Amino acid sequence: MATLQLLRHATLRLTLGDTTLLVDPMLSEPGEMPPIPNSPNDRRNPLVPLPDVPLDHDALLVTHCHRDHFDQVARDGFAEGTTALCQPNDAEFLASTGADSQPVDDTATLGDLTVTRTPARHGYGDLAEQMAPVSGFVLEAPDEPTVYHAGDTVPYEAVRETLDEHEPDVVVANAGAAQFTEGRPITMTPEDVVTLTEWTDATIVADHMDSINHCLATREDLQATLDEAGVEEQVVVPDDGETVDL
Repeated sequence: MATLQLLRHATLRLTLGDTTLLVDPMLSEPGEMPPIPNSPNDRRNPLVPLPDVPLDHDALLVTHCHRDHFDQVARDGFAEGTTALCQPNDAEFLASTGADSQPVDDTATLGDLTVTRTPARHGYGDLAEQMAPVSGFVLEAPDEPTVYHAGDTVPYEAVRETLDEHEPDVVVANAGAAQFTEGRPITMTPEDVVTLTEWTDATIVADHMDSINHCLATREDLQATLDEAGVEEQVVVPDDGETVDL
């Protein structure tokens, strides 16, 4: 059975077919990392503990190497030679940690899993250029649902094109309206998640909330927006440690 377990923030255990991926591991204890700077919420990170759940996996999937997606504890903690699927720009850095970095230029395979890299845009305008590069990934295995992990992105045209091309069954949306003191949000807002429901019939799993100081929209904010828009049945908002059957 295909499952997705939210550990915290963007850290997931995703099982498709015979393969379990640990996605974007941020494993630090609460308050172990400094605040993301230039945020109106000046608190040390993470804001909440990591649930006491197994971390076993066949490989890592690192969508990008910002510290809230691959922290120092993760950098130091995995066995030498751990397979790490990633975007090409991060391959050298991940290799420097001892990982067996496997950059996905276009499409790669791992066992029975096919991984396709997709475009993503981490914000708007000049800020998006400063935050780049980031990627999304489409994950497919025989007789399993197709999962599109959109990554740290806003809902721009390339996201819609990916939805149209791959017709995923499940979309992982990094929400939380991550934002600095100036400029627009650099990840999806509650309203952006509603926009996704207009672009796809897929089940949307929303994460990336209530764990890092610059993510200003909470699960409660998201749920209220979904309820108001009448799309709450299409969107799953898991708690930390919760497993979702896909």
